[in-house]
Amino acid sequence: MQRIIRHAVRTVPLLAWILFVVTPGIQAMECTVESPVYPEESFPQVRISTSEGDFVVEMDRRRAPITVNNFLRYVQSGAYKGTMFHRVIDGFVVQGGGYLPDGTAIDTLGDILNESGNGLANNQRTIAMARHDDPHTATSQFYFNLADNDSLNPNRRNWGYTVFGRVTEGWEVVEKIGGVATGFSETMGAADVPVAPVTIKDAALIKSDF
Repeated sequence: MQRIIRHAVRTVPLLAWILFVVTPGIQAMECTVESPVYPEESFPQVRISTSEGDFVVEMDRRRAPITVNNFLRYVQSGAYKGTMFHRVIDGFVVQGGGYLPDGTAIDTLGDILNESGNGLANNQRTIAMARHDDPHTATSQFYFNLADNDSLNPNRRNWGYTVFGRVTEGWEVVEKIGGVATGFSETMGAADVPVAPVTIKDAALIKSDF
């Protein structure tokens, strides 16, 4: 298992949580990354409607083709509808894409390859994939960087966390989510869970006019 003491202190909760959230017994569905989703979109945009408002994410298929395709498969299937942002740390990250408000884990596709060496950094406003300590274990969970989190980027010794897009509209909504009250959840058995659930009402592709 990769050692995490080389990372900055604030990255430890991210790793610890990701190790927690994957629940044994959840059956993974087969993932065929060779079949592009919305192949006509080089920079697909997805509007995410939440209980706190809407925002738009633009993805970079050229830099992170596997990761973008994986995310779009969840969007296309409607898997993110009704999920909550289950981990919020003000000034660090807003994480979601894995659980319903009652703590039930959603069904996930297979693990995907880590594309963190694509030149996209974990800077403020970007979206990236959460994963286990093993670098190639991202499935459905993603997070938004509320600050420039350089320690989540790859280096000569460690894999990083794959960035695959950025918020282009409605950043104030993400910041609002990042500032909600959080605490320890008995249901989730974890800290940094919003006291009042913040949910994704819909996630849909914005079709280009050309």
